[in-house]
Amino acid sequence: MSKAVARAIAAALIAVACTAVMAQPREGDEPSRYLPATGFDLLAILPPAPRPNDARGQADRAIFRQTRRFVGSPRWAMATNDVKLGEADMARDFSCALGIALTPQNAPATMRLIDGAGSDTARGSGITKRYYKRQRPYLIDRGPTCQPASELQGSYDYPSGHTTAGWTWAMLLAEIAPDRAAPILARGRAFGESRIVCGVHNASAVEAGRLSATVTLTALSQGPAFQRDLAAARAEVDALRRDPATPRPDAAACQREAALVAQPIF
Repeated sequence: MSKAVARAIAAALIAVACTAVMAQPREGDEPSRYLPATGFDLLAILPPAPRPNDARGQADRAIFRQTRRFVGSPRWAMATNDVKLGEADMARDFSCALGIALTPQNAPATMRLIDGAGSDTARGSGITKRYYKRQRPYLIDRGPTCQPASELQGSYDYPSGHTTAGWTWAMLLAEIAPDRAAPILARGRAFGESRIVCGVHNASAVEAGRLSATVTLTALSQGPAFQRDLAAARAEVDALRRDPATPRPDAAACQREAALVAQPIF
């Protein structure tokens, strides 16, 4: 291969990579799906972000240092798994709690509902992040994290977007399968706590992420489009749960997950 051809290929690969990065919306620029783009102000609802040296900030710093003890533990492995936000990953993460092996392929209506509502909840939390610009905990105190810092450049701490996403999944699946609400919501709580274990979010940011998702979902829950999609998702999951051919998650793996979900982290 000539040097000229090699340079041309390298330039093309760089251009493709740059295009992919540019195509990703920044936090807070997600499209509105069930809510209007304006008219819902999370900044008026969430408590302000703590400062490093106020009482809440000091509590956050103590929790960050305390939870570094999880490095290398099964709970650390769970937190590392919970970094992934893809549909297939999230569906798998909630399968034990739901009691069936949920996938994007067997539950497209459910994925459509969660994707739509998740865009609204992500938008609200992203706008709030950009307003407060609070540093992540590992930038204030030294300590290991389960996610590379390079993946988090330009992204702020408060509220936690991962927690917002996980709690969105949990609340919607609890609406879809209310008889499984307790294990579903417990898994959603643990999903947010994984960000504390991972060392990439403060405890107050995780609490704010749950509140952000809760109030946004409350605001959009009575809209006709949301209600229509919720009914479709509920019918879909009901059918899957009744069908004996629907795969079930591994019972032993679910027992191990349940033990980690129940484990206090601080």
